[in-house]
Amino acid sequence: MSTAASYLSAVSEADARARKHGGTPTSTPALSMSSSITASSEDTVLDESNVDFADGLAYPRVPPTSDQVFTTVHSEFGHCANEQYRWTSQHRKGHPYKSIPEQDPPYYILLTTYVSYIPGLRRVNSDFDSFYTRRLKLRIDDCFSHPVTGVPGRTIVLLDRYSSDYNKTMVPTGTRTRALNISSYNYLGFAQGSGPCADAVEASIEKYGIGAGGTRLEGGTLDLHQQTEALVARFLGMEDSLVSSMGFATNSTVIPALVNKGCLVISDELNHASIRFGVRLSGANVRMFKHNDMKALENLLREVISQGQPKTHRPWKKILLIVEGLFSMEGTMANLPVIMELKKKYKFYLFVDEAHSVGALDILMGTFTKSFGAAGGYIAGSKTLIDRLRLQGHSGAYAESMTPPVLTQIIASMASIMGITLPSEKPSSPSLALLRSSDAAPYISESELIPGTAPATALPSWMPIAPAMIDGSDGRTRLHRLAFNARYLNRGLRKLGFITYGNDDSPVVPLLLFHPGKMAVFSRMMRTRATPIVVVVVAYPATPLVTSRVRFCLSSAHTKEDIDTILRACDEIGEVLDLKQASGERWPVEEIISRAVELVQMPEMP
Repeated sequence: MSTAASYLSAVSEADARARKHGGTPTSTPALSMSSSITASSEDTVLDESNVDFADGLAYPRVPPTSDQVFTTVHSEFGHCANEQYRWTSQHRKGHPYKSIPEQDPPYYILLTTYVSYIPGLRRVNSDFDSFYTRRLKLRIDDCFSHPVTGVPGRTIVLLDRYSSDYNKTMVPTGTRTRALNISSYNYLGFAQGSGPCADAVEASIEKYGIGAGGTRLEGGTLDLHQQTEALVARFLGMEDSLVSSMGFATNSTVIPALVNKGCLVISDELNHASIRFGVRLSGANVRMFKHNDMKALENLLREVISQGQPKTHRPWKKILLIVEGLFSMEGTMANLPVIMELKKKYKFYLFVDEAHSVGALDILMGTFTKSFGAAGGYIAGSKTLIDRLRLQGHSGAYAESMTPPVLTQIIASMASIMGITLPSEKPSSPSLALLRSSDAAPYISESELIPGTAPATALPSWMPIAPAMIDGSDGRTRLHRLAFNARYLNRGLRKLGFITYGNDDSPVVPLLLFHPGKMAVFSRMMRTRATPIVVVVVAYPATPLVTSRVRFCLSSAHTKEDIDTILRACDEIGEVLDLKQASGERWPVEEIISRAVELVQMPEMP
C-alpha cells in the first residue's frame, strides 16, 4: 500500500506542476532547439529528482556545442553528430551470401553445462519442462519480467524490486533505476515520447479517439486502415497489403487461409512459434529443414516433389516455403538469393516473415513492433491474394481492428523512412502549406512522383509533417546509425573473444553463455554496474538446452559511446565468467573502441 500511495503522490505532484505551467504537459516540438531538457522530460509523471548527470544516460556527458541542434530527448534517442559513426548495410550484387560460421566451445564448457543439470535429475518424473521450471527458472526469475516505466527508448527506467523467498514473489522497493536499454525491440528508434511521430499520434487521438470499435469486417475499418495499407504496399513494392492488430496473430490466422489439407509447408527448423502455430491450425503437412542449409532444403524439395502426398502419392496441391528474413534468436539472415534460385527451379510459393527486418516474393509478412515503434503486423502480396485473406483470414472477422494512434504511428514512421513527395497543387494540410512556403521545399507534380517516396496525398491531410520527414533525412540517419551500431558491436564482441551467432549487420546479437547458471550472473552484473545495462537472457525452451545466451537488441537510438559502454562491460564480465572461448585474433577493448570506424569499414573481419 505504501508503494501505491507514493505513486499516487508522485502523480499528484506532476499534475500540480503541469497546472502551474499553464496546462497539461506538452510534447517536444518537431524541431525543438533544445538538446536534452524538454517539456516532456521536465514533466514526466514520475519525476526523477536524483538524476546522475555524469552517467550519460539522461543527459550527454559532453554538452552539445552552439552549432549542434538536436531534436530528440537524449534518454530516448541519443545525440550523435559524428557522421563517421554511420554505415550503409547492403548486399553487393553478384556476391554470394556469407554467414559467420558458428563456433563450438571447448568440450569442458559443454561438459560442465550438462553436469549442471544433474543435481535435479533425481526429481524428474516424466516431464522435463516441469523439472526445468521448478529447479532452474525459479532461481533466476529475477532476470525475467522486470517491470519498467516510461519510454522504452535508448534508456529505460526499471521499477526496483527484491525477493525474500527465493523469487517466488517479488516486492517493489518504491525506487527506480534508469539503465541503458539493449533489450527492447526498437531498431530504428521510433519509440519516442516526443518528436514528429508523437505529434502526429497526438493529433490522431484528438480526431479519432483511442479505439476503432469493431472488427475489420464489422464496422471497424477506418480511412486510416486503408491509408496505412496503401502506404505499406508502396513501401514494400507490393500490390496490396493487410494490417492486423497483433504480430503473432498475423501468422497464426493468415497461414490457415493460405494452405490446408493436401498442401505442404516446408519450414526452417528455427521458425517462430507463431508460424508453427499457424501451420498446425491449417491442417497442412509440414516438413522441416536444417536452419539456413540450402543444400538440405534442395534435397528435401526433390524428395517431396518426387514422392507427392503420403499414401496416395498424388501431387501436392500447393508447396509453401516459410522462412524468416532475420531469425530473432540467432541473428542470422535467410539466404534469399539462393532461395529465389530454388524457387525458379522448383516452382514453390515463398512466404517470408520479416518481423525483425523489412526487405519478388509471393507473400511478405512483418510486424510494426520492432522497427516502427508501433504494434501489430501486416501481410503484403498481390491484390488477389490480399482480397482473399481479408475474407478468409480469421483476424478480419474476429480480431479487434488496429487502433487509430497505432495506425498513425505506422504512417508517420514509414513516411519518415520513405520521404514525402509534395504535389504542386494547393495542399489541404496547413502544415504542408507552411512547409511549401519555404524556398527549400520541393514542388513535384503527381505525375512526377519519386519512386519509393510517399506521396503527400496518401497521408492524412491533418497530420503534421516535419521537414526532416519530407526529404527522408530522418529515416536515412536512423538506418545508417543502426547499421553502424550493429556492425560495431558484432565485430567488437568477436574481437574480444566471445562466441556470437548471426550476420555482421544484424541488429540482433546473440552472445553465447552456454551454462544456465551464467545467465543470472551475467544479467545481474550488467544491471548493477555504475552505468546499469538491461539485457535479455534466453534459454530453454526458446533455445537448445546447452546454448543459453544473452541477446542484445540494438537501436539507432544508441550512440557510439553506448556501444563502448557495452563492450567494456562485456569485457570485464566475460573474464569473470570465462566466456571468451572463440578462436581467432583478439584486440584489447580500448583498441577496439579507438579503432571502431576502421573495424566497421573492414570488408571482412579477419
